[in-house]
Amino acid sequence: MKKVLIIGSGISGMTCAVECARLGMEAELVSPFCSERSQSVMAAGGINAVTGDPEEGDSAARHAEDTLKGGAYIAGEKAVKGLCEEAGDIVSWLESIGTVFSVDEGGRPARRAFGGQSYKRTYYCGASTGKQIVSALVMEARRFEAAGAIKRRLRSCFHSALIKDGTCYGALLFDEASGLLEPVYADAVVMATGGQNALFGKTTGSTQCDGYAAGRLFTQGVELKDLEFIQYHPTTLETAQKRMLITEAARGEGGRLFYEENGKRVYFMEEKYGPKGNLMTRDIVAREIFSAGRQVFLDVSFLGRGLIDERLPEVRDLCAKYRGIDVSREPIPVEPSVHFFMGGIAVRSDHQTNTGGLFAIGECASMYHGANRLGGNSLLAAIYSARIAARAVSERVSPGGRPDFSVFAREESEKLRDRARTGSRFPVMYVRGMLAETMNKRLGITRSEEELEEGIREVDYYLSVAEKINYDASVLPYFNYSLTGILTLARAVLECARARKESRGAHFRSDYPDTREEFGYATLISFGEGRYDARLDEGRSYES
Repeated sequence: MKKVLIIGSGISGMTCAVECARLGMEAELVSPFCSERSQSVMAAGGINAVTGDPEEGDSAARHAEDTLKGGAYIAGEKAVKGLCEEAGDIVSWLESIGTVFSVDEGGRPARRAFGGQSYKRTYYCGASTGKQIVSALVMEARRFEAAGAIKRRLRSCFHSALIKDGTCYGALLFDEASGLLEPVYADAVVMATGGQNALFGKTTGSTQCDGYAAGRLFTQGVELKDLEFIQYHPTTLETAQKRMLITEAARGEGGRLFYEENGKRVYFMEEKYGPKGNLMTRDIVAREIFSAGRQVFLDVSFLGRGLIDERLPEVRDLCAKYRGIDVSREPIPVEPSVHFFMGGIAVRSDHQTNTGGLFAIGECASMYHGANRLGGNSLLAAIYSARIAARAVSERVSPGGRPDFSVFAREESEKLRDRARTGSRFPVMYVRGMLAETMNKRLGITRSEEELEEGIREVDYYLSVAEKINYDASVLPYFNYSLTGILTLARAVLECARARKESRGAHFRSDYPDTREEFGYATLISFGEGRYDARLDEGRSYES
């Protein structure tokens, strides 16, 4: 029986485990926490699909065209078409395993409008779609756990892939309980580790998704792709703890953006883009809010308390809890914040990387979203990519024999112990904080050559001291060993942004404000002998 090691147990990881088990394989889910604590539970808005009862004129082909257009036409057309064609089946499957979608007055599944979409095709579970899907998947996974087809390894973190001669044979895992590194072998490894939130500190997402896995794999020869495309969600609420997401559903239900000028409200999105201006794609809305140069507000009060209570209860609750705002009476002060990463690990159409036996799915993989993701497509891509990878693993012929990685494991364990004996005046978490300041300042909504080069110089300095700083015994060893991988990824992101000398989707260069035809390709970046080689994928080696 094939064994599949899945790193990450959110929606994408669990879906992959369930699909692997269904196909007769043994899946092992690795994560530091239970699935109920994954970032997936934070997904609020919904999941896109064109089902058997679409809005008149809508189709899977229209969904695909909206996705490609929103992503500035650099996502793979074949891959996007497959995503959109299977969306209806995915929604039906989610219902079959217990996901409870909201319904309209006629008892049919309700749909709402999301930015950049021609039709209402976003299915939702109130404002807690992610929580509902996670709950349903946990129960489905337990059925296979009871049968022994899925196993869970909690309090474990990814350290390195076990790679030799271009093939992955498993992963080196850090066990938090024992403090030891353990090589775990498998016929395939699937990365489902989410985005890169820790690079920016306070975002709408979880800092559990820190980008370390991608950074470490990058140094092991795995190519990354489109790292410069970072989505700023236009409407978030500032709190002491983090940026709280004001879901796009608020604008989908009719919420209006405005700022005040001379005592009057200016509905700037509607003035510039027409009646549907509040539902332009996220990159456009975020830039317009940034360009306003003043406090922007989102008003949903005119919807009435009844409709807000029914369709936007989480918006109501978080605004009241964190800022004391009654959204049925007053507008919400909003500003853009880092929210989603279109770039990540480069994968082919079957979600395998350039390393045999190593796959990536969900937000940590770059495939469907191009230069900008449409709201409602992230949950869809998480589930679809997991299915595709599981099918590919089931059909893959496992390599014969298995190299001995015991020496590698011992060497890495020694490095882990040595770090505890280093010392300086800069603890690891301080450097993480400085990195977040650099990334937010140098890689914001608007970028320039000068800012990007300064960011590269700053990250290079952090890297130069990374092996010398004080690795504080009061924090988990994971935070200590993960620092270099996170910094390496940050450096790669800045390098990709510098290499793309144009503006496209979520990447806006003030010194190159136009979209240029010659840059109509994905950005690939590889690492070798300390060099960051960023280049356009004109050969379309990852096209699908």
